[in-house]
Amino acid sequence: MRYAALRRSALLPIVAVAGIVVFCAGGAAAATVQPHATTFNVKDYGAKADGKTNNAPAIDKAIAAANKAGGGTVEFPSGTYLSAGTVHLKSNVTIQLDAGSTITGAASGYDKPESNPNDKYQDYGHSHFHNAMFYGDGVDHVSFTGSGTIDGGGHLITGNPKSGQADKIISLTRCTNLTLSGITLKRGGHFAALINGCDHVVSDHLTISTAGDRDGWNIISTTNVTITNITDAANDDALVFKSDWALGKTLPNGHVTVTNAKLSAGCCNALMFGSETCGDFTDYQFSHITITGAGKSGLGLVSMDGAHISNVHYDDITMSNTQSPIMEKIGTRKRCGGSPGIGSISDIHYSNITGTKAGKYSPTMWGQPGHAVSNITFDNVHLDLPGGSGSVSTGVPSDNGDYNPNSIGTRPAYGFYLHNVSGITFTNSGFTFDKSDARPAIIANAASGLTLDNVTAEAGKASYDLGLQQVNGYCLTGGTKLRVNNSGSTEKCAS
Repeated sequence: MRYAALRRSALLPIVAVAGIVVFCAGGAAAATVQPHATTFNVKDYGAKADGKTNNAPAIDKAIAAANKAGGGTVEFPSGTYLSAGTVHLKSNVTIQLDAGSTITGAASGYDKPESNPNDKYQDYGHSHFHNAMFYGDGVDHVSFTGSGTIDGGGHLITGNPKSGQADKIISLTRCTNLTLSGITLKRGGHFAALINGCDHVVSDHLTISTAGDRDGWNIISTTNVTITNITDAANDDALVFKSDWALGKTLPNGHVTVTNAKLSAGCCNALMFGSETCGDFTDYQFSHITITGAGKSGLGLVSMDGAHISNVHYDDITMSNTQSPIMEKIGTRKRCGGSPGIGSISDIHYSNITGTKAGKYSPTMWGQPGHAVSNITFDNVHLDLPGGSGSVSTGVPSDNGDYNPNSIGTRPAYGFYLHNVSGITFTNSGFTFDKSDARPAIIANAASGLTLDNVTAEAGKASYDLGLQQVNGYCLTGGTKLRVNNSGSTEKCAS
C-alpha cells in the first residue's frame, strides 16, 4: 500500500527487475532486467554436440550452476546433444535451445521409476515421474525456450518401461511458473510432456509431434494455464486435462485459456477432459481451435471419478475427421482415493463450431439418473455427420461404463443423442449428413428443459427429425420446423 501511494503521488514509472519492483526518478523508465540474464553454455560444462557423447551429466552440472547463481539460462548452441540419462531440473533455470540444436534420447540410462503407493488409481505412466528425459519436483520458474528440439529418438517407451528406460520427455510435479515456448517435442514415448500438481503455466508456439507414439501434453491437477499457438499432433490424446490420484490427494484444476491451437489425435481424443477426473475443473476457455483428426472425440469431456466440471467455453472450433465430434459423459468409475461420489457436468458452452467428416459415433450428452448433464448451450453449431445408417431401435443404447465414444452402443439419432440431461439449448444451429439416414437428427431421452431456437436438420428416411422421449418441458422457437415425435413429453416455452 505504501508503494502504491508513492506511485500515485509521484507519478513514477515502475520497472520489474528480477521480480523486484523498482521506482525510477524522472520521466524515463529504466530498462527491464530479465531474471535469468546469466547464460551457462552447456559446452563449458563438458557437453559435446556430436550426437554420441552422453551429455546428461554435463547438462546437470550446467543446471546446478545456474541454480546456485540464483538463476540463469542453460544454453544449447546449434548441434545434436545425446542425453542418455535423466536431466534433473532446478528452480530459476531456463533451458534455451538455440536454432539448430537438438537434444536426443537414448534407449537406457534413465532414473528408475519411483515407488508410488497410489499406483492402482491410474495407469503406470501417470503414476511414475522420475523415468523421463527431464524431471523436476517442486521447482519454480523453470522454462524451456528457443527454437530447437527435444527428440526421444524413437527410444522412449510407449508402454511400461523397465528400469533404465524412459517413457516421457518432460515430467514435472508440483511445479510453479513453468514456461514451454518455441521448442519442438518429438517422439515422446508415452508422453511428450506430463505435468501434475502445477500452477501458473505459460506456453506459446510449442510444437508437439508424437503421432507415432502416444500422448502429446497431459496437464493434470494444474491451475492458471495460458497456451497460445500450439501445434500438437499425437497418436493418443493430444491436449488433455486430467486430475488423478498419483500425488495422493485431490488437487484443484482450472483457470485455463487455450487460443490458436492445431490439434490431431490418431487413435484417440484431440481436446479432452479425462478420463482421470478426481478433482473438480472450472473456468476453461478454448478458442480458435482447428482439429484435423481424432480417432475418438474431437471435443471430449467426461467425469468418470467424481469430478464436478463447470464453466467451460468452446468458441470458433473447426473439426474434421473425428470419430465423434462432441462427447460429454458422466460415469461411475470412481477410481480415486477417499470416497468419490458421482460427478457432474454443467455450464458448458459451445459457440461457432463447425464439424465435417465426422465418424460413426453421433455427438452425445450422457448423464446418470439423478445426475444429469445440465445447462449446456450450443450457439451457431453446424455439424455434418456421416449418415448412411438404416433404422435402429429408438430405445436407450447399451453402456459398458467406459469413457470412450464407443462405450455406448449405436445411437438412435444421426445427430445428437441426449440422455439424462437438463437445460439444453440449441440456437442458430444445424445438422446435415453425407448419406441419407433412417434415424432422426436428434433424440432426447429422460430430459428436461430442452430448447431449440432456429434449428435446422436435414431430413432423411425417418418419419421425424426430433424424437422426444419423456422430456419434461421442450420448446421449439425462432422458425424451428422440425418434425416431432412426442412420447410422454410436455411442451413448455418461457413466456
